[in-house]
Amino acid sequence: MQELLKAIASGLVEKPEEVVVTSEEENGTTVYHLHVAEDDMGRVIGKQGRIAKAIRVVMRAAATRNDQKVMVEID
Repeated sequence: MQELLKAIASGLVEKPEEVVVTSEEENGTTVYHLHVAEDDMGRVIGKQGRIAKAIRVVMRAAATRNDQKVMVEID
């Protein structure tokens, strides 16, 4: 799952080497923290958060296939 999130984010940003994904377990839910360069933050969030929402939808769909619960936070 971390590799999927990193691959999605790396395709969106100008500095893919600065994309870092960390995870932690919280109440049975895996929380993924996506860290990107300051300049690329707008590219990952998108207008009115549309790209961020799409990333979360894809991650939730992938997690459902593995019977998991996930959340994505963009830092």
